[in-house]
Amino acid sequence: MLKIILVFVTIIVIALIVWWFFASRQNTSTTAQVTADHQQQATITVDGGYSPSQVVFQQGIPAELTFTRKDPSSCLERVVFEKQGINKFLPRNEATTVKFDTSKAGEYPFACGMNMFHGQVLVQAQKANSAQ
Repeated sequence: MLKIILVFVTIIVIALIVWWFFASRQNTSTTAQVTADHQQQATITVDGGYSPSQVVFQQGIPAELTFTRKDPSSCLERVVFEKQGINKFLPRNEATTVKFDTSKAGEYPFACGMNMFHGQVLVQAQKANSAQ
């Protein structure tokens, strides 16, 4: 009987772990706002993951991402943009701004220091004006 209970508890624990890491978060997206001084700004809350998990910037306009970490876990205390060489410490309950290069269009993934939580910056090429 003890073995059956142990197997049952193990299955429940595995199911909870799978749910926590793969199914519990919704992917959300936001388009950065362009300010009057021709800059782009977006804010990401770090709390059990990244919210929003995707930010869209326009190519060629200076951009900043502001991360605010609320989660106490050490896993989320860093944000890493491997392609850009950015590895930034995120103090808890403080806004941390990261300047982002938008000179090239493309997808730029980011992750926590342990590569368990992920997000993405999408830099879109500006559309040409069709006023002819």
